[in-house]
Amino acid sequence: QVQLVESGGGLVQAGDSLRLSCAASGFTFSSSLMSWYRQTPGRERELVAKITHSGGSTNYADSVKGRFTIPRDNAKNTVYLQMNSLKPEDTDVYYCNYWRMRDYWGQGTQVTVSS
Repeated sequence: QVQLVESGGGLVQAGDSLRLSCAASGFTFSSSLMSWYRQTPGRERELVAKITHSGGSTNYADSVKGRFTIPRDNAKNTVYLQMNSLKPEDTDVYYCNYWRMRDYWGQGTQVTVSS
């Protein structure tokens, strides 16, 4: 079955960097578009970034453009979210996403940015 396991969250200060990882299994990762979302309790889940199966195309939310990147390693079945110049408003739970017939989500990883 599809499994997505996020890691790498934590508490950092504004201006710091973090790299989140999402280890995927149970599907053909190298053929799959992958995405990162984030969510604050009580609000809708927001698309942060997505990357095509080959890594040839990426898209970012306006709020993270120029600060975040979404590399992937198909040999390791892992997608990353490299977050630089973090701001307090980036504080959220971050989720890895795969879609095939339905959405699949990981358990999420908490990122907290203090000012």
